[in-house]
Amino acid sequence: MLESFAIGAQAILNPLCISLIIIGIVIGIIFGAIPGLSATMALALFLPITYSLDPIAGVVLLVSLYIGGISGGLISAILTRIPGTPSSVATCFDGYPLTAKGEGPKALGVGIVFSFIGTIMSTVVLIFMAPWLARIAIKFGAYEYFSVALFSLTMMAGLSGKSLVKGLISGFLGCVFATVGMDSIASVQRYTFGNVQMASGFNILPVLIGLFAISEILITAEKAKHAQQIETIKVDLKSIRGFGFSLKEFFEQKWNALISGLIGIGIGILPGIGGGVANVLAYGVIKNRSKYPEKFGTGIIDGVVASETSNNAAIGGALVPLLSLGIPGDTVTAMLLGGLTMQGISPGPLMFKEHVDMVYAIFLTMIIGSFAMLFIEFYGLRVFAAMLKIPKQFLLPGIFIFCVIGAFGVNNRMFDVWTVLLFGAIGYAFNKVEIPAPPFILGFLIGPLMEINLRRGLMFSQGSFLPFLTEPISALFLIAALLVIVYTVYGEYKKQKSAIVSK
Repeated sequence: MLESFAIGAQAILNPLCISLIIIGIVIGIIFGAIPGLSATMALALFLPITYSLDPIAGVVLLVSLYIGGISGGLISAILTRIPGTPSSVATCFDGYPLTAKGEGPKALGVGIVFSFIGTIMSTVVLIFMAPWLARIAIKFGAYEYFSVALFSLTMMAGLSGKSLVKGLISGFLGCVFATVGMDSIASVQRYTFGNVQMASGFNILPVLIGLFAISEILITAEKAKHAQQIETIKVDLKSIRGFGFSLKEFFEQKWNALISGLIGIGIGILPGIGGGVANVLAYGVIKNRSKYPEKFGTGIIDGVVASETSNNAAIGGALVPLLSLGIPGDTVTAMLLGGLTMQGISPGPLMFKEHVDMVYAIFLTMIIGSFAMLFIEFYGLRVFAAMLKIPKQFLLPGIFIFCVIGAFGVNNRMFDVWTVLLFGAIGYAFNKVEIPAPPFILGFLIGPLMEINLRRGLMFSQGSFLPFLTEPISALFLIAALLVIVYTVYGEYKKQKSAIVSK
């Protein structure tokens, strides 16, 4: 292995590749931080450029954009409650409340450090366990994916806030909206009402932009009768020391980070799921096991740690099936697959023998890129915090323009702009009736995965549900889902009983 690392180091330790790592991280952070843009869009724009570079330099640039793009999403999520990327949705839940308390730099520092830790964790797993983990991932079929999806949906309870019923309503609506469009199995249109544009369904990025960004703009606009009344969050930039939090607070989060990192790696390894699910799922798990779950959503660093560790851990996880099996783990790694294919490289088991320099160049890029991300975001911490000084009457219209541009840029169609506005109205209505948005996102992401694999599984078993229960991995996740449901129902029962006694 040391010899292989030496080959990889020889390939990338040159001025061109080091420059590309830094440029890729910086551009990735910018794309991740601007609502409406994303790591996927960054890779899509720079993919043609890599064709003119040599294979290793091209892949180094793409991997750096990936790392920077996923981490950059925390900036807008924490400062404005608008997730820069789908992987930063859960960062909003506690990141922005911390900012509202005047602890924005602390939230940013926590997010940056644990983004770094998540990426390093997944890189270590990628290097030492890729072949073994890939063998497990390849065993996942329709039965296993259905059970994993069902287990993931049980996390809605942890994301429901004060009312479990409202949380379930939100999650159900997310599943319903996810069914709009062309049925991928029967190839029939569902709920399109004769509109050709709706045949492809609602893209996740415009949905997120609308539900979080546009709704936040509407809520802020409503709060102020006059521009002068819009509150500007005050932050003392002189008081920022280091990353804004203590070593004691860092070590208190060790188990939180470890569990969230493992969840992110596991979700990343499973093809087709990605960091968008990992951060919400990890947040739900950490909240459920916390000694003080009622504090989640009010502004504690636990929530930021869970989200940012897991979504960055999903980066290395998603690269496991890509490099070992040639299967992209998410949309960004699909772009990476395209970049490798353009260079005449076919990812898979033979890649570890035929392209050792490329494989270990990717490993080293992730390590160097993680440190570059840490230093770039650390020295940019005061710049990010200074954004809070910009009055919201100037900041939010700019964000709105970026949201619209970003939504249009997904597929270059106006339908996605109307989608943003539709879900902005839905997010605003949710806020009015106190329905939480996080379960909606979980339902929107997981619902299709569960439906498709349920139908595929039933087709394979000729209508019998028995294989879902007899396949070991599937049965394990179904039992876990049942235990979570029983625990949640029991918790609600105890809560209602104690409320009655207190009256």
